[in-house]
Amino acid sequence: MKIIKRDGHMVDYSPEKIENAILKANMEVEEEDQASSTQIRNIIKYIEGLGKKRMLVEDIQDIIEKKLMSIGKYELAKKYITYRYTRELVRKSNTTDLAIKELIDGENEYWNTENSNKNAKVVTTQRDYLAGITSTDITRRFLLPEDIVRAHDEGIIHFHDADYFAQNALHNCDLIDLEDMLQNGTNINGVMIEKPHRFLTAMTIATQLITAVNSSQYGGCTITLTHLAPFVRDSYNKYLEKYKARNFSKEDCEKYAKEDLAREIKDGVQTFQYQINSMTTTNGQAPFLSVCMYLGETEEYKEELAMVIEEVLKQRIEGMKNEKGVYITPAFPKLLYVLEEDNIHEDSKYWYLTELAAKCTAKRMVPDYISEKVMKQLKIDKNGNGNCYPCMGCRSFLTPYVDENGKPKYYGRFNQGVVTINLVDVALTSDKDKDLFWKIMDERLELCHRALQVRHKRLSKATSDVAPILWQYGALARLKKGESIHDLLHHGYSTISLGYAGLYECVKFMTGHSHTDNGEGKEFGLEVMRHLNDACNKWKEEEDIDYSVYGTPIESTTYKFAKALRERFGVIKGITDRDYITNSYHVPVFEEIDAFTKLKLESEFQKLSPGGAISYIETPNLTNNLDAVIEVIKFIYDNIMYAELNTKSDYCHECGYTGEILIDDNLEWYCPNCGNRDHDKMNVARRTCGYIGANFWNKGRTQEIKERVIHIDNKDLEEA
Repeated sequence: MKIIKRDGHMVDYSPEKIENAILKANMEVEEEDQASSTQIRNIIKYIEGLGKKRMLVEDIQDIIEKKLMSIGKYELAKKYITYRYTRELVRKSNTTDLAIKELIDGENEYWNTENSNKNAKVVTTQRDYLAGITSTDITRRFLLPEDIVRAHDEGIIHFHDADYFAQNALHNCDLIDLEDMLQNGTNINGVMIEKPHRFLTAMTIATQLITAVNSSQYGGCTITLTHLAPFVRDSYNKYLEKYKARNFSKEDCEKYAKEDLAREIKDGVQTFQYQINSMTTTNGQAPFLSVCMYLGETEEYKEELAMVIEEVLKQRIEGMKNEKGVYITPAFPKLLYVLEEDNIHEDSKYWYLTELAAKCTAKRMVPDYISEKVMKQLKIDKNGNGNCYPCMGCRSFLTPYVDENGKPKYYGRFNQGVVTINLVDVALTSDKDKDLFWKIMDERLELCHRALQVRHKRLSKATSDVAPILWQYGALARLKKGESIHDLLHHGYSTISLGYAGLYECVKFMTGHSHTDNGEGKEFGLEVMRHLNDACNKWKEEEDIDYSVYGTPIESTTYKFAKALRERFGVIKGITDRDYITNSYHVPVFEEIDAFTKLKLESEFQKLSPGGAISYIETPNLTNNLDAVIEVIKFIYDNIMYAELNTKSDYCHECGYTGEILIDDNLEWYCPNCGNRDHDKMNVARRTCGYIGANFWNKGRTQEIKERVIHIDNKDLEEA
């Protein structure tokens, strides 16, 4: 018999543990109230006689209490209950204390690899993680129902960001309304920030605002360069007036003003890039930021916007220097480039920007690409109009929304949080019985629903005072002091996400086919996705809360889910025999498939993830094959809403090698040139969940990275 412990782990049944627990309680009562050795053996025999293959430890303890009372040992039963309660407190306390000690000593595997953009050795990150451990403890013991905690521990669901949940004021991710804050002024820590009058000042203020906003939430945020473009014109006019005042000719005034403006744009972008990467938020990392480059957002300032986009791409191609003074790929900000009629064809006015974007992708893995064409087909608002807008952070997308004036609104909106369902566990629990599969699916979805309601209700208690930069000074709203944010959580203004993971393994187990087969597997996968959407639509209609299906970026949870599945169901070839499960709807990393087939197939599933998702292809070094990058970009524009290309751009400090740092069979990183294995002496950048990580990963994610196949090949393209 196997015993399922409170943390979801299974251990072998041990009658000695039952006997020892009762004997310890025996020592606390008078002799006449003690259980005899025969009575203890009878209790043990009763438990064993149930013939169970698995039992929860709580169920065994319940049986012991009832049996003691049935034989008249009421005082002993009381002591056993007290002993059980005391052990529970000690267990929870020791778990938290041990986690803190291991974190400080650098021995905690989970916290060391929890986020590939956080270094658990540095004090700023440790301070965030110490708070996170405490928050997680409070969340588990006081804030979540026990069945949700148990389901989380067993890997049935994942309650995201429990390390921030104890504070009722923190939300997930958002689109910062930088236009409102810059044009109308704002406030940071009680200091008034007035409207800037030149581009360089606006860029400097923007970095301060982004850092302040990111410190008041736990997820990623996005700004658009469109909101900074008007200040380019302000700077130009300022320079123009300077030369006019010196009585220069009209031609010279314009010439010198443009030269000065070009220098300021370069300085402003450089200031922005260096500040974003050198600042640290309260989350113990650089701001988790995405920057949108969308020419279609403005007509009035399109020329100025194009200048800024060009400089951003040029500086990202160059990269940033590491401690050795070598240019490497920075993790942030993530860049989002919108493909549209003005930049997608060779004869388009802004085609030169797309060529720069392709060069940047080949060298630095960004930008990611959003198809205006496809997005406007998918994101239809209640006025019947298609909309295009960036994701929040790495992949979370808002749903269409129009304000009280009937105008679409996206900047200033946010996501409340995520709970993810483990689809693989649903499949394995059903044991391929499809009727049972859907029954279990609905039970698990309702579990996720209740967990999401807990998130929503906790956030609904917040007032604008808890984060003035967000709710009072324009980042997300302009509420009065003390005003509740409750209304912003309803009517579609914000979203709340039902995440999902492991669609491939779920479909493979239930049908014997991959969801890439264009047959039974694919249809079952789409049916699962439609079922998730039906559930969200039902909840949304009943509660006026914008539930949305979300392709979760499970960075560390992919390993947790894999371990939980193996413990619950054993090793099943092709399903639980790896240390990771597949993210969202993705084609599994080890499946051979070409780039265009992959993107086309995944576009069908991406449509059914309205709350956010991203597709990618793995490539070799394409710096000398920009034609291939351009070909993929054009395909994205016509076929899929949001996609990216994953290249490799690493550096070894020991020998100066640049290229791909490899992973051996023991999942250890090494330089193929000199054999260096010291993580502190190499820069490795990999896209793991839609964003670039640079601080290494847990065992499961590392295995996933190692097993990635290339979807586009230089040699094949050359031969074609």
